[in-house]
Amino acid sequence: MTRRIGSGKLVIATHNAGKLKEISALLDPFGVDCISAGSLGLPEPAETGTTFVENALIKARAAAEASGMQALADDSGLSVAALDGRPGVYTADWAERQWFEGDAGRDWYMAMGKVEGMLQAQGAEAPRGAWFSCVLAIAWPDGDHAVYEGRIDGSLTWPPRGTMGFGYDPVFVPTGREQTFAELDPAEKHAISHRADAFAKLVADQFQA
Repeated sequence: MTRRIGSGKLVIATHNAGKLKEISALLDPFGVDCISAGSLGLPEPAETGTTFVENALIKARAAAEASGMQALADDSGLSVAALDGRPGVYTADWAERQWFEGDAGRDWYMAMGKVEGMLQAQGAEAPRGAWFSCVLAIAWPDGDHAVYEGRIDGSLTWPPRGTMGFGYDPVFVPTGREQTFAELDPAEKHAISHRADAFAKLVADQFQA
């Protein structure tokens, strides 16, 4: 039987206020009191895994061990079939600007362009199938853990469309839709996303009899 999230605070292994707000809203109906790793001053561990599961567990375990509390982490990204699953766990890395001193940060248009350029290099007939993955990992200070995986399939389009998403959303068209993630109403996107899929599995396992 899967170990359940107990009473007390749940550390969300992030320093991103937006991600804390999103996850807290999803867990609030179940009486879970969330606090971020950032607010506790916990360091961010190096994400040295080669899969989403490995990186999610690295972050969750680091937060649980450092805080002495149960912790939840997520790891997500875009995989492109014609690129052998890349960028995958390196989704954010492909957006890093590192060429010029003082120009650090992420450029998602650059990252989308890199993917498109690699697809175009394969010719007009290159398949454009892709999928977003999300892994949620819960870890306890004693080393126990639980993992939930979500996914949504779709295809890539060019040029980018829409302003309501982030990351690679403007070039991703989910299966069964004509709009990109960045063109969909945020509520509609969140209802069908890879993160929603993973959270549905977490809720079914953690909070439903």
